[in-house]
Amino acid sequence: MRHLPPLNALRVFEVATRTGSYTAAASELGLTHGAVSRQIALLENWLGQRLFSRSGRRMVATPMARIFAAEVSGAFERMTAAAEACGRPDARRILRVNAPVSFAMRWLIPRLEVFHAAYPSIEIVVTTVSTVHEELRGGFDVAIRRGVAGAGAWPHHHATHVLDDVDTLIMSPSLFSQRPILGPADLEKHRLLASETRPGDWIDWLEAAKLPHLIGRPRTVFDHFFITRQAVMDGLGVGIGPLPMLDIDIALGHLVIPLPDIQVRRTGYVALLPKGADNTTPSSHFVKWLAAEGMARHQQPGGRKML
Repeated sequence: MRHLPPLNALRVFEVATRTGSYTAAASELGLTHGAVSRQIALLENWLGQRLFSRSGRRMVATPMARIFAAEVSGAFERMTAAAEACGRPDARRILRVNAPVSFAMRWLIPRLEVFHAAYPSIEIVVTTVSTVHEELRGGFDVAIRRGVAGAGAWPHHHATHVLDDVDTLIMSPSLFSQRPILGPADLEKHRLLASETRPGDWIDWLEAAKLPHLIGRPRTVFDHFFITRQAVMDGLGVGIGPLPMLDIDIALGHLVIPLPDIQVRRTGYVALLPKGADNTTPSSHFVKWLAAEGMARHQQPGGRKML
């Protein structure tokens, strides 16, 4: 028989590491602070090493504990998926999807109703990361990241291309009516808005627009694109935005593209599944649907213009 660690202690440990404190773990699990502490001590004795160290009044997970917790979390997810697969055929399946914030807000969430209509028994839980290069960790079934689906790009995952990414100039309709941009030279009259999470966007676009003398011009920078997008919509200035994420805003008249023929192709998005995943699972159904949605946009008349 396998020499397993205490499973209840593992569960408490995973929650304590994920939430960042014994108190938060106790609240989530419906236990006392002391009960959490005892379970952690039990696991530490079994492992023969400390998992948490005191920092002020808090217990903080060690670096090794955080790595261990990620593996434990992934193991729990696999056990959950296995149990659901053996459950009632009509039971709801929970599918955890992890995606960059802008992709989730502007592309995925507006389309989820279509997926729910096709797969009513699958419940989607969406979590987000602040950068498209965020490290892949446990706790989800499908990860969306910027990248290519070529061989060797994702050694431990099967990658499926789901969406192209094309940058272009964006501005609010009100600002366009006040100070229209009818040609690249008109950009000199406007404030440039940029995003820390999309570095290089302005440099590449200005080079494509043959305006290299503006590359060193000061910009107002926000930490995430969805904040930049809001600033553009509020008329604070002009920005560079990814067309796939802006379809709805453009259709509703919240944003305009003043120079649609000047575009920069970016690395698109891929959906990642662990290698060896069953192609009949909810995860695989979701990835196939996501890729079909991206292809449908590509085939729409006027859906995008490329360089």
